Amino acid sequence: MTSVKNMLPQALVSNLQEALLKRKSDEPSETAAGEAVHPSTSEPSGDSSKPVVLVTNGDGIESPGLAFLVEALVREGLYDVHVCAPQSDKSLWGHSVTHGERIAATSAEINGATAFEVSGTPVDCISLALSGALFSWLKPLLVVSGINRGSSCGYNTFYSGSIAGAMEALICGVPSLSISLNWKENESQESDFKDAVTVCLPLINAVIGDIGKESFPKNCAFKIEIPTSPSSNKGFKLTKQSTWRSIPSWSAVSANRHPSAGFMSNHQSLGLQLAQLSRDASAAGAARRLTTQKKNVEIDSIGAMGKPDTEKVKKYFRLEFSQKEVEDMEEEMDIMALESGFVSHTSLLITYKVYKCGALCVTLLLVLSNLHHTFEPC
Repeated sequence: MTSVKNMLPQALVSNLQEALLKRKSDEPSETAAGEAVHPSTSEPSGDSSKPVVLVTNGDGIESPGLAFLVEALVREGLYDVHVCAPQSDKSLWGHSVTHGERIAATSAEINGATAFEVSGTPVDCISLALSGALFSWLKPLLVVSGINRGSSCGYNTFYSGSIAGAMEALICGVPSLSISLNWKENESQESDFKDAVTVCLPLINAVIGDIGKESFPKNCAFKIEIPTSPSSNKGFKLTKQSTWRSIPSWSAVSANRHPSAGFMSNHQSLGLQLAQLSRDASAAGAARRLTTQKKNVEIDSIGAMGKPDTEKVKKYFRLEFSQKEVEDMEEEMDIMALESGFVSHTSLLITYKVYKCGALCVTLLLVLSNLHHTFEPC
């Protein structure tokens, strides 16, 4: 495994090395692997003396990446693990929120953790969890988002629900990590998530060590990208965010959401036509009654309300993303390091920059990747 000394901050390297040494010296216990632990309930039941680690993701609460990660964190026995994750796949919802609509938070059974599944986005999950409305604690020590299926390198960062969960934690003042596995169809398998946990767990422990020593930067989130074969990775590498992205492909599709639903669709179409005829008849009847009563009513306008607008054209499309071949670029770029077998480690900063133009001041919110870990704000 390649040395990480000149790739990460010295304090983090020190904690990481300590965590790796401790992991090698510890013998796995039978209790950790086989003993049943109490399932989660609606009220936090963990040890209040332990630091709280909050876990979310973009793939949904039933994803194997989250399951293996939470299992490992619980098995460590060092943290009070809480989970607040989407109840379904929201991996490409970016930093979207559910505004003005009701969302449900339902308790979920994850051994050893206090868990809720939320009918919202990853950002909803973190915002709700940190609001104090769902959990009784004030603030977790760390938010971990992942392990997500598929990389979030380059411009994919802006689509990623996993990244959005980590960034929302950062906005709320909580240190965060986003972790993704470079999943490849016909090559990756579910057990790779378990290997990915083995890779990233020492890093999580090292980050928590830094937070305890108050040496962890407060204005950034870390993005961890794990290569397709986690167990044969070449080590950790500090990277910059690239401009690589998956290729969006739009295709025209039938008005039927599911091709097999033709029979039901025909019946629904007939029902819509009958409903339209009923509305037309009601409108015409109303017009006649009003005319008989010598009301000043325009019959044509009433009848037109029930007629379909034949001038409108409605088309249906579906978006799919396909992987783009990685072009030659600097080795320090996230996607290059990842495809070369390294665990890519990129810091994302939120900072502000004010531009003055005469009497006009423009403030830009910048989300930047930082190569040298100079964490002082601009």
